[in-house]
Amino acid sequence: MHHGSCLCDAVRFRVAAELKSPNACHCTICRKHSGHVFASTDVRKSALTIDGEDHLKWHQSSARARRGFCGTCGSSLFFDPPHLDWFGVAMGAFDVPTGTALGLHIFVDDKGDYYDIADGLPQNAQ
Repeated sequence: MHHGSCLCDAVRFRVAAELKSPNACHCTICRKHSGHVFASTDVRKSALTIDGEDHLKWHQSSARARRGFCGTCGSSLFFDPPHLDWFGVAMGAFDVPTGTALGLHIFVDDKGDYYDIADGLPQNAQ
């Protein structure tokens, strides 16, 4: 069981599964949603329990996905493609240790010009 929360603790969550290797998304939407790179792990919706859902707000950021954040403190928490059976859960919101390691960078063609990706992990252009 893995636990996490937003900054103010108004939204808490539990994942009843092993965490998959996270990816780091460099797309413009993720960068603007999170303030930088959005590192997340895919969690089956049935394995995720959210407490404090009345504080959870959703923004439909594209035709294919919405972003979940705490309406009280603004913490970026979830990426939800409703047509799929998983949520992307923000790695920074988990209580440590997670027992995972970053495995992949995605949408690197959209990354900010103020940083380099030099960790040797695979990179997908889009």
